[in-house]
Amino acid sequence: MDSNVTYLTLGGLVEVQKYRYLYFMVILTAYIFIICSNCTIVYLIWSHQNLHEPMYIFIAALLINSVLFSTVIYPKLLIDFLSEKQIISYSACLLQYFMFYSLSGSEFLLLLGMAYDRYVSICKPLQYPTIMKKTTVCIFLAVAWLLPAAEIVGSLIISLNSKFCSFTLKNIFCNNSIYKLHCVPSRTVSIYGTFVFINVVFLHLLFILFTYAKIFTVTYRSSREVRKAAETCLPHLLVLINLYLLGMYDIIISRLYNQSSLLSSYSPRYL
Repeated sequence: MDSNVTYLTLGGLVEVQKYRYLYFMVILTAYIFIICSNCTIVYLIWSHQNLHEPMYIFIAALLINSVLFSTVIYPKLLIDFLSEKQIISYSACLLQYFMFYSLSGSEFLLLLGMAYDRYVSICKPLQYPTIMKKTTVCIFLAVAWLLPAAEIVGSLIISLNSKFCSFTLKNIFCNNSIYKLHCVPSRTVSIYGTFVFINVVFLHLLFILFTYAKIFTVTYRSSREVRKAAETCLPHLLVLINLYLLGMYDIIISRLYNQSSLLSSYSPRYL
């Protein structure tokens, strides 16, 4: 092990020595299923010319994003299950952190693209070919993958020179809990993280909910065919709500820990 490299211990696995092979088989099966199923659907969309429509392109992008997201988490987990020590270098941890939140943000933006596509298709059907051109779809995809990445890089730069007081991460992978290792919780990182959350998640969620409100308003007064088209939006809306709740849980847990750390760091002065 290189003495010049900082290593972190991943302490989130429960009884890994006892259940390592069970954990390994479950995660390996899930990972293979995700890879095979998503890649199969992406191939079908790519190989059939009649599926080269904006809605299916966004679906393919979401599936590719899911494959990348799983690849960020699962292979390292599989290695940890079979290792005596669950460790990761600090640079690799930062990369995993970056990919985890960047792809999570991309998920929201791709869902926003799908919502806008459904909105134009149902509420402005005559203008659909003009609005949802190939150029529009390409812009949506570029922004979906580049904007979250740029904003997450900002948070990494802010916290790059922070000093560590602990090298044990109480999680199974690198996420917001990495800030728990810093000696002094950074208020700048906390404020910037809140800004990123509002920009990437909250504002886009409001826009998506607005588009669906318009869709359901139009379909309530429309024909049976239009209502059937609107029903295809319900699974998308459920996925969005589930993703938003998971994001809120991750942010709230991190913020609560940072607040408790600040209180504990000040409390001895008043004793």
